[in-house]
Amino acid sequence: MTPFRRLAVGTIAATFVLIGVGGLVRATDSGLGCPDWPRCFGRLVPPAELHPWIEHSHRLVASVVVVLVALLVVAAWRTGQERVVRRAAVAALVLVLAQAMIGAFVVWWKLRADSVTLHLATALALVAMLIFIDFRARHGPARRHGQDRRFVRLVEVGAGLLYLQMLVGSTVTGHQAGLAYPLAVVWPDLGPSVARIQLAHRVLAVVVATLIVVTWVVARRTQRAHPTVTRLAGYAAGLVAVQVALGMANVANRLAALTVVPHLTVGALLWGTMVALALHADRFAGTGVRAPAEPEPAPARTARQSAKAYFLLTKPRIIELLLVTTVPTMFIAARGVPPPWLMAATLFGGALSAASANVLNCYLDRDIDALMRRTARRPLPAHRVDPADALRFGLVLGVAGFVWLWATVNLLSAALATAAILFYVFVYTLGLKRRSTQNIVIGGAAGAVPVLVGWAAVTGRVGLPALVPMLPVVRGARETSTQILYYTVLLVAVTLLLYPAGRMGALYLAAAVALGGAFIWRALELRRDLTGRRAIRLFSFSNTYLALLFCAMAVDAVIRGGS
Repeated sequence: MTPFRRLAVGTIAATFVLIGVGGLVRATDSGLGCPDWPRCFGRLVPPAELHPWIEHSHRLVASVVVVLVALLVVAAWRTGQERVVRRAAVAALVLVLAQAMIGAFVVWWKLRADSVTLHLATALALVAMLIFIDFRARHGPARRHGQDRRFVRLVEVGAGLLYLQMLVGSTVTGHQAGLAYPLAVVWPDLGPSVARIQLAHRVLAVVVATLIVVTWVVARRTQRAHPTVTRLAGYAAGLVAVQVALGMANVANRLAALTVVPHLTVGALLWGTMVALALHADRFAGTGVRAPAEPEPAPARTARQSAKAYFLLTKPRIIELLLVTTVPTMFIAARGVPPPWLMAATLFGGALSAASANVLNCYLDRDIDALMRRTARRPLPAHRVDPADALRFGLVLGVAGFVWLWATVNLLSAALATAAILFYVFVYTLGLKRRSTQNIVIGGAAGAVPVLVGWAAVTGRVGLPALVPMLPVVRGARETSTQILYYTVLLVAVTLLLYPAGRMGALYLAAAVALGGAFIWRALELRRDLTGRRAIRLFSFSNTYLALLFCAMAVDAVIRGGS
């Protein structure tokens, strides 16, 4: 990537940040946190209060974007970019300066709805112009011969309707019509004007979402020779699904900032994706020959095969085990049966976070996974998923898990689940797995976090009741089996301590003794028979052991809670 393109990409990123911060300003009612412009209460530095600083941060980010766009104009001339790029850079500068002046009018006119909508319209136009600059700087002028334009027109219609949809959404916000009628109402009373605005927003949302999904389906069927086009169409389909979900969450959470800000930010990302898709479709789509500027297309796969590959990236068997430990903990914390909705919300958010950690682990370990027979068939070493797509998938899952848990459970549960992702990725995968034989022992701490998440979901607090230095490779099977035995005995001892320390009942004690004895016996069998089959049997039993033990915990808590 050339220095000019790096500057362009950086400016695009800063503009997305600006839009996100602008959403925070509106979501927190901080639009008049500084009632004058460009100063704040007549001062360059705002007072030490939340709303003025939120509004001031928006102005600071806007200043950074203005400087970056000005530098982009200078760089376009100094690096000899083509005339179209130079003119587009100047147009971007005009847009960003206009954006700043409109921002001033928004304050002077006390957040009048039309000024707020015009402010967003200019910001989205700036995003599109910057993406165009980066695209032309990379690919140069278009050379189209005999191109079928039908797919291009489909994308352009989708992008145009999306732009309109976002402006209608801004109008909804400007008229405070976001809660004009409940989520479950399909057709409202059209008497109030705010209800008509909200209805238009919802109808457009359905039309845009349908059109973008249709675009993705058509791209998969007709544009396989152009992988960038199909990939961008897939991103757009995924983002629109998230956007619709966030829109519903907006109403359900009564326009809480936690959902309003992501709703606007994801909408801006979707707009940027559709602009990029329109540019790539205009350049590449509609021809059966792959352009030299495009990457090699991936092997043809059905949507079902792709979904299966992404699903396997999340290591569902591990997620299942983690969730098994979450639910019984919630029973114990509640001393009975916790609310079903709380269990469902916690499990869903925990599954998203665990899936994120597993996908990121697969992304980071794809080189060593390709060297081991057991893992060589995973989606990344088998080239069923592009590594960059896997990385994005994992990051999106992590963010979604945090937002979901915060919005539906509590902040502590969200923070604990995210901390587990960070520990599993940085401490276990990057820090220990290639350096220490104790990687699983220490890294296994991440697997204990679902218990804490379940407890925090109910109580709101945390209580106290060879190439890879894996141990069998470095120290041998005999030493590994010995340490397995030691840790098994220690595990069983700790589970027995829960009887007096955790005030568990006789049912739990009987289950802990019986299951612990069976676990130790199987560990002794592995010590005598070091075959791989015996080791797999022990591993499978360990999953069963945990599931049954935690089920016993839950049943014991319900019995004692009802007595």
